[in-house]
Amino acid sequence: MSSYQVTVDCDSGNGYDGRLGLRISSVFVIGFGSMCGVLLPIAAARTKRMRVPPLAFFITKYFGSGVIIATAFIHLLAPAADALSSPCLSGPITEYDWAEGIALMTIFTMFFIELMAARFDLFGSKAHDLEASDPSLDMMRQNEKFHDTSVSAQKDSLKESSEHSQGDAHEAQPITSAEEITVQISDSDSGEGPSRITSHGAIPGRTDDFTYPPGGEDHLGHQREHMTDDEQFAAQMTALFILEFGVIFHSIFIGLTLAVAGEEFNVLYIVLVFHQTFEGLGLGSRLATAEWPRKKAWMPWALGSAYGFTTPIAIAVGLGVRTTFTPGSQRTTIVNGVFDSISAGILIYTGLVELMAHEFMFNPEMRKSSMKMLLFAYFCMCLGAGLMALLGKWA
Repeated sequence: MSSYQVTVDCDSGNGYDGRLGLRISSVFVIGFGSMCGVLLPIAAARTKRMRVPPLAFFITKYFGSGVIIATAFIHLLAPAADALSSPCLSGPITEYDWAEGIALMTIFTMFFIELMAARFDLFGSKAHDLEASDPSLDMMRQNEKFHDTSVSAQKDSLKESSEHSQGDAHEAQPITSAEEITVQISDSDSGEGPSRITSHGAIPGRTDDFTYPPGGEDHLGHQREHMTDDEQFAAQMTALFILEFGVIFHSIFIGLTLAVAGEEFNVLYIVLVFHQTFEGLGLGSRLATAEWPRKKAWMPWALGSAYGFTTPIAIAVGLGVRTTFTPGSQRTTIVNGVFDSISAGILIYTGLVELMAHEFMFNPEMRKSSMKMLLFAYFCMCLGAGLMALLGKWA
């Protein structure tokens, strides 16, 4: 019976091997890619000078959603699991799958924070003071208008044919007297007759209607009239700041790692340019389409710029401490793994709840759009997730 012996290298040093000029260039190249990725969607949605086709913004918006979801699983949770299960670690950290556990705790924590923010209106919003800009909605509304027109035409033709075929039958039927109508209504109210129902067989206005979506079409109509109420604004702002927090912490460790990378620096450099640009697209599309108070119209620009500066600053800091920074030490490995786990939990919650569920299943515009539009949005999201997952092969 053969046996295998595995040697584990637990060198706590870094792989820095010179090429300082190339590493300095990464500060500006990655910074430029990050800024373009995060600020272009904001400029396209909120600057009248940039006439971006709605289709381009539509693709960017759902492509970015897929990028964020793939980032959570491939670029955060998987490295966190590797770091916190490293054979070079010792102590209680090795006695449990802490990466998945921390991500799970983060998901429940984020849900609780969002609940409390909506409950107590932490942002103190005013519904009439909100404004939103989402060019992708123009395309869906145009499609919705065309769809409604065709459906209305079909209903009119069916109604005309039905009236024509049933005209003789109505003439033969006796006219119901007012007394008979009163008796029918009173019987219904007393419980002896059937309740008043719609053509769909549902009782309108019922507070105990648990259909999906909640309340059916009437609920969606009510939701459209109150898209900017205080609770939704508080939940939306909470989700945005949570997303920003998770992405920024991830970018910090990326920059530090790139600054002291060894022979894999060239490949990592190229991959991170695309990585940060795509991730910026995901964050920027969320910031661009959010409903911001008019007095805080500067906030999406500030949050986007904060993301754009994070990785370049982290690279510069890493270069400054390149002789003393030890990414392979136990302390750094644990810190990196813990923060990656937290960021993974944040992006998993945001991606699955705020991006997938809200944009596809609870978005009245998407629910009324055509199947072609729905599948195209889904394809764009899958494309973003697929490309970001592919980049995980190298970074």
